[in-house]
Amino acid sequence: MAKTRNNLLGVGGQRKKLSRADQQGAGAARTADRKVAEDKKQELVRKMRERAEAQAPATAEADGNATAAQS
Repeated sequence: MAKTRNNLLGVGGQRKKLSRADQQGAGAARTADRKVAEDKKQELVRKMRERAEAQAPATAEADGNATAAQS
């Protein structure tokens, strides 16, 4: 197949564009850092949900007592 500037169809596959860090071999470390950051985020979300669940029953109790006192 002729390789001309205007007709490159079928010449070769596309290559993934690499960042400078990936080209220099720091890609694996960056991937690990992203994983650690994602783990920290998940842990924070879990703690926030636990706190919200712990406060929800206490708030419901306080509202129930306040309603009973008004009657």
